[in-house]
Amino acid sequence: MKSIKPGRGPSMMSGVVGIFMIGFGILWTVLAAQASGIFALFGILWTGIAIAITVYHFKNAKSKNRYSSFDIVDSHEEPDPWNEQYGQPPKTAKGNFCPYCGAEVTDSYKFCPDCGRKLPE
Repeated sequence: MKSIKPGRGPSMMSGVVGIFMIGFGILWTVLAAQASGIFALFGILWTGIAIAITVYHFKNAKSKNRYSSFDIVDSHEEPDPWNEQYGQPPKTAKGNFCPYCGAEVTDSYKFCPDCGRKLPE
């Protein structure tokens, strides 16, 4: 069953941008160390934060259950966070109501007109 879940916000592209941030931080630190010591501290702080963010983004882009903003996935790909939070919906009970959101449906409906989920057969 397809579901909408929080999507893949931090991604591989964010990790690549982080590599450029690390390079800029190293360049800044080297140039600032030659001019004044206080500016080199900013470069060290920048580089440290950039490394942490880049590691997070690469790990998130490669992990199985990664964080995202919005995503439409199959239940065998990634779990539905609504099911984890509110429990699994009933698998039977076609009836006159959607088992997921409670909207009124008829037997001819294959998908709920309110929430859009596929109705059980």
